[in-house]
Amino acid sequence: MRVVGLMSGTSYDAIDAAAADLELSGADGNGAGDGDGGPTLQLTPLGMVSEPYPDEVRGALAAALPPARTTLADVCRLDTRIGQAFAAVAARADRELCGGRAELVASHGQTVFHWADAGRVHGTLQLGEPAWIAEATGCPVVSGFRPRDVAAGGQGAPLVSLVDLMLLRGRPGVPAALNIGGIANLTVLPPGGEPMAFDTGPGNALVDAAVRDLTGGRLAYDEGGALAAAGRVHEPLLERLLAEPYYRLPPPRTTGKELFHAGYLRAVLAGCAGPAPSPQDLVATLTRLTARTVAGALRPLRATEVFASGGGVRNPVLMGMLREELAGCAAVRGSEELGVPAAAKEAYAFAVLGYLTLHGLPGNAPGCTGAGGPRVLGSLTPGRLPLRLPEPPSRAPHALVVRGP
Repeated sequence: MRVVGLMSGTSYDAIDAAAADLELSGADGNGAGDGDGGPTLQLTPLGMVSEPYPDEVRGALAAALPPARTTLADVCRLDTRIGQAFAAVAARADRELCGGRAELVASHGQTVFHWADAGRVHGTLQLGEPAWIAEATGCPVVSGFRPRDVAAGGQGAPLVSLVDLMLLRGRPGVPAALNIGGIANLTVLPPGGEPMAFDTGPGNALVDAAVRDLTGGRLAYDEGGALAAAGRVHEPLLERLLAEPYYRLPPPRTTGKELFHAGYLRAVLAGCAGPAPSPQDLVATLTRLTARTVAGALRPLRATEVFASGGGVRNPVLMGMLREELAGCAAVRGSEELGVPAAAKEAYAFAVLGYLTLHGLPGNAPGCTGAGGPRVLGSLTPGRLPLRLPEPPSRAPHALVVRGP
């Protein structure tokens, strides 16, 4: 089945669309299984396209996100405009990557609020009306993945942990997958033990917020880590940032820009004694915060190798700091070594989750999200043709194998 996965993360800088051919083999298909007798899902990457949000949509989104106040009229407009933007990227991916033969679109949407309180998630909201995607592509659309996991008592994140586990199975030692977007999340698979996944804290969120403030909005992020490279870590500020109670919550835990936003950073800076750090020192300190909190989450889990993906891998200073923090503990590699491009990993992951939903298969890992059990995720919007669901296989896939196109 040819599937397009759509993703826009907490940095809301662009919409990514990754196309893949997905085929189940093994116990319920052709060929051998993964060694445990379970079926294997084979993914053939077809490529990725990415487009930034139109300026007016990005501006309206930034103005509506917490801690800003908004109105239902603004939410309606955003839901429509984000849906239209996703639809345009999906249609382009179908045309350029699938030759117009996509059979399914899986849309994560844009997270605008994740209602977490005292370690529990009560609700989550992703915007981007899927009807626009179905209308533009003619394909059925799976969307709204997170709420079902939340309704089952889970955190609703990180949902990619199921795909991470399928990719990591069979690796030696204690493998881990790390995604550094606006928020950083990880999945760890101990041998013979229960897997674990959670949000470690800010990935790029606070660095991006600082850069926007310092440049008056002229820059959106620290390109190539240039500002961090020119600064030094301000230790008193770093200590104050590390005192954040979130880092001591037991997993599973999840967070977002509801906590780690520009106002949060200003409040921390206002309470920090002594002279304010220079702009370069501030960015260096926030970059070290991300590396320190990620490493601090990984070390107790005895991870031996970490496969990194997301926008943060493009920051060589951040990746250098992470390697320093994990020296002698875990090797830091790119997700490309698992066959998945770092920039496209989450979009491919949601293509897999959409495929599972259409086939009536669970898309969450309860041990990672805290849900009461496996759940089929998302809602289905029919495409142009009559909706015909495939026959569900008797068993869900246990492993994911990435093959060359």
